[in-house]
Amino acid sequence: MDGMKVNQKQKEYYLEKGYWGHETLLDRFIRTAERFPDREYVVDDRGNRHTYSQIDVLSSRIASYLKDMGIVPGDCVSFQVPVWSEFIVIAIGCLKAGAVMHPIAMCYEEPDLIHAMNKADTKIYFGTAWFRGKDYEARLLAVMDRIASLRHVVFLDSLGPVKGGFTTYREILETYGPLPKEEYGRMDGLWVALILGTSGTTGSNKGVMLTHSNIIFSEEQFNRELGLDENDIMFMPAPLNHATGFHHGIIAPMLLGAKVVLQQKFECPEAIELMNREKCTYSMGSTPFIYDILKYLEKKGGGIGSLKFYLCGGAPVPEDMVLRASSFGICLCEVYGSTESVPHVFVRPREALTLKERTSGRPLEGIQVRAVDERGRDVAPGTVGEEISRGPNVFVGYLKDREETDRVLTDDGWFYSGDLCVMDEAGNIRIVGRKKDMIVRGGENLNSNYIDEAMEGCPGVADHAVIGMPDERLGERICAYVVPEQGVSVSLEQVLTFMKEKHVPKRYWPERLEQIKEIPRTGSGKVKKYLLLEDLKKRG
Repeated sequence: MDGMKVNQKQKEYYLEKGYWGHETLLDRFIRTAERFPDREYVVDDRGNRHTYSQIDVLSSRIASYLKDMGIVPGDCVSFQVPVWSEFIVIAIGCLKAGAVMHPIAMCYEEPDLIHAMNKADTKIYFGTAWFRGKDYEARLLAVMDRIASLRHVVFLDSLGPVKGGFTTYREILETYGPLPKEEYGRMDGLWVALILGTSGTTGSNKGVMLTHSNIIFSEEQFNRELGLDENDIMFMPAPLNHATGFHHGIIAPMLLGAKVVLQQKFECPEAIELMNREKCTYSMGSTPFIYDILKYLEKKGGGIGSLKFYLCGGAPVPEDMVLRASSFGICLCEVYGSTESVPHVFVRPREALTLKERTSGRPLEGIQVRAVDERGRDVAPGTVGEEISRGPNVFVGYLKDREETDRVLTDDGWFYSGDLCVMDEAGNIRIVGRKKDMIVRGGENLNSNYIDEAMEGCPGVADHAVIGMPDERLGERICAYVVPEQGVSVSLEQVLTFMKEKHVPKRYWPERLEQIKEIPRTGSGKVKKYLLLEDLKKRG
């Protein structure tokens, strides 16, 4: 696939060690379905329950449709589906047809859809016609003629009618028989299986290419080091188009024959009830999820007796939160990673309460992590450096973007994360900041430069800068500093009205506004954001 970058020496080493191989995700699904046909694979909060054999049949019907529509191995199928069991059916269907999976965020609007699907050369799109009162069919209709490769569109009509005469998911399941195994699309473990979009705005949203071997290695190691088996039950409320939801929510349980319980939108009381009812043994998500759960349990009482541990990523985990979780019998473990280098560092459950300082943990077996200076040289333990990683989990390039790939992925396989960390003598790292201008809110990366650009031209604003302000629940929120024009006062409401009129997606709207006489800048014009953070602390 266009843009792949793999170091030949590392490839040979990974093959020799058995980290990589020619086995595919489809091979692993078939093996699990044959071994555990009657075990439940997925349960969602809409009342759907499917065993491995049932997912096998449903996905084979989807694969029949894909093959009938001309999909051949290597073609890309995009799907914009909520945290529903249908997401898994479509994903496995893609594997059976030999298609590259390309899940799309539900928050993608017209410009995002055009950018992502044109880059992926999407042949077929699956989506829900309606979700949370929004007409997703109308959204796609508005951009179809600007996606040159798009041949067919399928809509799920469970929440509302399909008005444009498109094929529906229901019709496929009722019309097509299961695709025979001998007609499955031919794939190889070293081929690209998945394209995941990075968080960002239109134009900077990159397609991260991951092979079957990347994903299998990552999740097998994760399962092994966590001591998981087919009896474990994962609770997953995070979007399935993200690395956390896709890798750890869908693939990790599948490799074991375990079960995943999905919640389409995180609601704390319902999440606790769902985990208790399904006897979930572990979960993974961003910090706000566990923050809300602990707050609710402390206020209302009760517990989640079956939950052994919660893996927490997207923002640093405060030490007191680890202790609070422990009081309810939940082992809270911080994890660290990215779409390009799927969570590859984590705190082992057995060590969560014994580590003397807050840490993101140490890497999985087979993955190397270093802290380096601006010239790529290792820094001493206790010294701040950029976190870089190399291993069988690391992505193989950005789709159709060799320049950006070469910027972050070296010829010898090291991925430069842009995150700053401190490493101790034992190899544990602690993330202390970012070189990138990203605000991490609730596990989602928001580009502060984009928000800053979106504020340009706001009436009454002479100058402005955007920073991430610390937040106990979400990790960070968006704070805008503005220099008002002379004799003018600017309010947050005015800025939000301006951004709404410019059709800036709501997730990029500032949540706090501070007025200042002058934005501190370097001689070259770069904003001294650390000074704004210091000022924010003083303002409280």
